[in-house]
Amino acid sequence: MPALVGAASLLVALAACAQSASAPAKKPAATKSAVAVFAGGCFWCMEPPFDKLPGVISTTSGYIDGRIANPTYEQVSAGITGHTEAVQVRYDPTRVGYQTLLDVFWRNIDPVAVNRQFCDAGTQYRSGIYTMDAQQQRLAEASKRKLETSRRFDGPIATEIVAAKTFYPAEGYHQDYYKKNPGRYKFYRWNCGRDQRLQELWGGSK
Repeated sequence: MPALVGAASLLVALAACAQSASAPAKKPAATKSAVAVFAGGCFWCMEPPFDKLPGVISTTSGYIDGRIANPTYEQVSAGITGHTEAVQVRYDPTRVGYQTLLDVFWRNIDPVAVNRQFCDAGTQYRSGIYTMDAQQQRLAEASKRKLETSRRFDGPIATEIVAAKTFYPAEGYHQDYYKKNPGRYKFYRWNCGRDQRLQELWGGSK
């Protein structure tokens, strides 16, 4: 009798193992992500400050808020499509909040410049916040009001806040330009007076 009991126990154990082996493995939980879009002049210069933030998954340079589909850099830079150069930020909202992204955005632009940023002039270089939903719109408008009431600047805040339209990624050679061409990037940024103006506007708070 004990031998029979032992054999039965072995069969039960083997069946359990077989069932466990056939069960599908649990997939790891997917990283939650959200999207924010900001325009602050040359998109090469807007990727680095967001890439440095813990919780930011990726940044993509591109074009937004224009009149035609699939614009090219040549068209946008000529100012004939209505688009502005922008950066799309994909982030994990459990690690970094939209308010933090707004704070980084403001401190990397000239908020009072109209239809330009630093050495780049034209509507294609206007600054903007392009919101994905009502919550982003509310937070963006509140952050703009806070700057306006702070009286930190001589002129009014020129940055537009509008609901996001289709975002078109820029050509591949524009992506991560500051990593691929560090020398040219640093020369352009210095020659454009970007950091000098940011220091003038924000001091050490950048």
